[in-house]
Amino acid sequence: MGTPELISPRSPRVTAARRLARRAFRGKERRFIAEGPQAVREAIAHRTDGVPTLIELFATVEAAERHTEIVEAARAAGVRVHLADDRTIADISQTVTPQGLLGVCHFLDSPFEEILAARPQLIAVLAHVRDPGNAGTVLRCADAAGADAVVLTDASVDLYNPKSVRASVGSLFHLPVAVGVPVERVVEGLRNAEVRILAADGAGDRDLDAELDAGSMGGPTAWVFGNEAWGLPEETRALADAVVRVPIHGRAESLNLATAAAVCLYASARAQRGTGGCRAVSPA
Repeated sequence: MGTPELISPRSPRVTAARRLARRAFRGKERRFIAEGPQAVREAIAHRTDGVPTLIELFATVEAAERHTEIVEAARAAGVRVHLADDRTIADISQTVTPQGLLGVCHFLDSPFEEILAARPQLIAVLAHVRDPGNAGTVLRCADAAGADAVVLTDASVDLYNPKSVRASVGSLFHLPVAVGVPVERVVEGLRNAEVRILAADGAGDRDLDAELDAGSMGGPTAWVFGNEAWGLPEETRALADAVVRVPIHGRAESLNLATAAAVCLYASARAQRGTGGCRAVSPA
């Protein structure tokens, strides 16, 4: 076999992909980078109105040989595949240890109104969350807990930040996500949809264990999670139906955002699937 032809580092396609590291260009082009075999595999399978989310794929020769099924699936979906050297992939990726596969994808966020129209039973709302890794990890937790949607308010980090996308480990492609929605509008819409709104806060006056024991968590629920350092501002806490703390039974000072989110979301998921929970009742 001959040496495979590699795309030039100065190619306009490489330049365009490299610019997606900047939020301004992501917003202008409505495109983002998904990196690694898991994310690329999910991007190939994802469709929006029948259109593949993955636009084009960049791969090193070694990664293409190691993940032939991904490359073949991309080509079968009509996605253009570019072979590139390690330096070109690293330049686009801007990570310390690139995984050799990079996909350029269409934005895939959903309008908040569509999420409400689907009558969600469990939602994670990220209000004032600024760390992209935390945002992606909470999205992954919401996906694992069986949540119906995630909402990032206008005060939160960019969903398509490369760190957010990587931290979601493909979950970004699994459930609807709305972005840039003012928290007041989120609360109003959810309340009109008869969703109970719980603010997660270490200083909350309600205890998660007590809420579970009281049997009050089986209905449609939205959890609102705040900033990693200072939690939720008082005006946001005041919008919730209850402010709930995760009990600390040991000597730890607190839980980090993603851990607290996982505990809260799984508590709701279990309550909703128990006897009398909203997911245990068959629709009429």
